Amino acid sequence: MRTVPGPTSSVVVVGAGLGGLSAALHLAGAGRSVTVLEREAVPGGRCGLIRDHGYRFDTGPTVLTMPQLLARPFQAVGEDLADWLTLHRLDPAYRARFADGSSIDVRADVDAMAGEIAATCGAEDADGYRRLVAHLRRLYELELPHFIDRNLDSPLQLAGRPLAALVALGAFGRLARKVGSFVRDDRLRRLFTFQAMYAGLAPSRALAIYAVITYMDCVEGVYFPEGGMHAIPTAMAEAAARHGVRVRYSTAVERVEVAGGRARAVITATGERIPADVVVINADLPTACAQLLPPGYTPPRARRLRYSPSAVVLHAGSSADYPDSVHHTIDFGSAWERTFAQVIDRGELMGDPSFLLTTPTRTDASLAPAGRNSYYALFPAPNLARPTIDWATEGPRYRDRIVATLQERGYPGFGDAIECEYLITPADWRAQGLAAGAPFAAAHTFGQTGPFRTATLHPGIENLVFAGSNTQPGVGVPMVLISGRLAAERITGPVAG
Repeated sequence: MRTVPGPTSSVVVVGAGLGGLSAALHLAGAGRSVTVLEREAVPGGRCGLIRDHGYRFDTGPTVLTMPQLLARPFQAVGEDLADWLTLHRLDPAYRARFADGSSIDVRADVDAMAGEIAATCGAEDADGYRRLVAHLRRLYELELPHFIDRNLDSPLQLAGRPLAALVALGAFGRLARKVGSFVRDDRLRRLFTFQAMYAGLAPSRALAIYAVITYMDCVEGVYFPEGGMHAIPTAMAEAAARHGVRVRYSTAVERVEVAGGRARAVITATGERIPADVVVINADLPTACAQLLPPGYTPPRARRLRYSPSAVVLHAGSSADYPDSVHHTIDFGSAWERTFAQVIDRGELMGDPSFLLTTPTRTDASLAPAGRNSYYALFPAPNLARPTIDWATEGPRYRDRIVATLQERGYPGFGDAIECEYLITPADWRAQGLAAGAPFAAAHTFGQTGPFRTATLHPGIENLVFAGSNTQPGVGVPMVLISGRLAAERITGPVAG
């Protein structure tokens, strides 16, 4: 593994997102002097927060999996995650609703889930689910240490028994086909492959190696922190500050000063020059390279990225209550392959929407005024790599379509009950600095995965390090937290644990 040569005592981290804060905690634990510069007034990056009339809306991820990976940055400075955050395991993790009126709850226990499947899909698929779990667990045990939780500078690093074992497991076949070899009911096939959308691919095209995302969601379970998802970066920033990290908010970075193949300092928007032995960039990688680095310094793998789909999100504070609802509901339309083709291939809006509706007040009532609920409706949408939609015009219309769809799918009166709302479109994601308006970053195509994804160490600036979803290992809260650890290891060398 390549590491930063020369002095590494003082580190400046650009961006207090989850990746940057993870890096800062690991670096502080290794004795480095760390300063984090964040342009917003709060930590979190895309894991942000909107407050309005007693409502608290998480603006980024709503699904937390693999809390043991979240614990690691805290452990790096001798802290216990439980002293900083209270996590609730959701049961069900999801409720999947289908166009035929049926539903399946994704239970937090394998035996309970097998019973759910037996009752809804039959004993044969329940047995198939148990075999699928065993397969997914083996896949995860192979992938985590060898392909996810390590810095990769060359495909040659993957050669050996782990790669051969993955090939034997069929990990490089197609995801939909692999899952379909275990379960026959089309509803289960959708439920255990829809995660490919967030990796930027249709399940029929995604590699079976990405079933590890299904394992994290549907086997290891989904959690929710008291105070909402924004409580995570808040706790990380406070823990970092306790251990000597200087976190400076409302401090925008204008550029990284580069000379002699090294980053020498960070220049803020006010003209302040902050010297550093090492610079870690946690801002969205393609945008950060274009805006912060001198011309010609964008890493080759970050120049022509294929992006995951974007999303339209409606945050709604509401007087409506749907007593039978759960924390996370995935509502599948009748269309399946056509939906992926529309969003990913043709840049069109879904003709028959599938969507995620999150009701965080089901778990934490403090996120809304008494007797009220907060809702987060996420509808996948095309990214802006090929701008096929004028969101200034389409945004208000699509907001009404989202409301109408929710009302048609079992949430009567949803629109009339809204007391405050925020609509986030792909254009808004782009305005926040996310390339192509893609909150799920670069797609996990074969050529953008593992050693082919942008490495955490810049290839031409020997002390410039990256963290975040566009770098190794990739997209999602667990992956971004790992990216911060991998970034720190480029500076400190490998650490145990």
